Amino acid sequence: MSSLDHFFMAQAIKLAEKGIYTTDPNPAVGCVLVKDQQIIAEGWTQRAGLAHAEVDALSKTSQARGATAYVTLEPCSHHGRTGPCCDALIAAGIGRVVVAMQDPNPLVAGEGIRRLRAAGVEVVLDLLADEAAKLNQGFFKRMTQGLPWVRSKLAMSLDGRTAMASGESQWITSSQSRQDVQRYRAASSAIVTGINTILADDPQLNARVAFDIEPPVKVVLDSGLRLPLQAKILQTSGKVWVFTCSEDQQAQQRLRDLGCQVFQLAGDQQRLNLHAVFAELGRQQINTVWVEAGAILNGALIETDLVDQWLIYMAPCLLGDQARGLFDLPGLQRMSQQKLLHFQDIRAVGPDLRLTLTRAQN
Repeated sequence: MSSLDHFFMAQAIKLAEKGIYTTDPNPAVGCVLVKDQQIIAEGWTQRAGLAHAEVDALSKTSQARGATAYVTLEPCSHHGRTGPCCDALIAAGIGRVVVAMQDPNPLVAGEGIRRLRAAGVEVVLDLLADEAAKLNQGFFKRMTQGLPWVRSKLAMSLDGRTAMASGESQWITSSQSRQDVQRYRAASSAIVTGINTILADDPQLNARVAFDIEPPVKVVLDSGLRLPLQAKILQTSGKVWVFTCSEDQQAQQRLRDLGCQVFQLAGDQQRLNLHAVFAELGRQQINTVWVEAGAILNGALIETDLVDQWLIYMAPCLLGDQARGLFDLPGLQRMSQQKLLHFQDIRAVGPDLRLTLTRAQN
């Protein structure tokens, strides 16, 4: 593959990035059509049900015959809300297709590549695959493991505290950090919180940004159905899903009457099974989850190893040793039981630091 191949695929990846706020539950994909070393058309997948990247690009040119298509994900080969993209490329007379990576979706999984090659189209695979994979890590995890990709956000002081002993927590971090959080929310399929956070903070859990998005689903883990009917989360627009292990049908119906979707799952000692919760989110086509919760839920999450990435905003302030900590982990008694994390990234956001961490590999 030439330097020009790399250049055009990099452009396709930039195009795919335009769809990361709107494509759910589909992957974000970009496509560049090139002829005589010149770009003749570009496209990207925008919303579910609309044209995929390849068809979007093809619709913008009548000169596609003999051209090369650079696509960030294997062209689909199945009928969903739209027709197969591999068939559209073949019908347009595309002579060569450069694909960043194979689609893990079992409905595709190499079939698009096979059909292109069977039609006489040259196919080149695995160009800038790592860069392309980062665009759709939630979709890929759901396709391969049945689970969404999970990121948990916490905000803390320099001494590792999230709130005063009274529960007062607004605001530890800066306005710049809070705006940064809104962009992450906007790029998520769902925002998950626990009932204790709802009762303490009464958050809206929406993404307040000035650009077009597919609004994330607001998810409350509420084992005992204590969600107040006057909660802000129920007064603002957007889907609200409540996960519970309560069998109280009247309480469930009251929430349904307000537009909520209620999922009753089996619980363990009146607590939701988090593996079951996230597996159900995967079945509901949730690709990426953004968790905003307190010490109890985050402590449970770190025990389950369900979180792919921890995002911790650290402010240059001190709250004192009586303030509340990040994780509720009462079972830790010895150094040998410590939970090890690995730093992926550290960067300044206004006056704060944003720490990006994953679980350390043993």
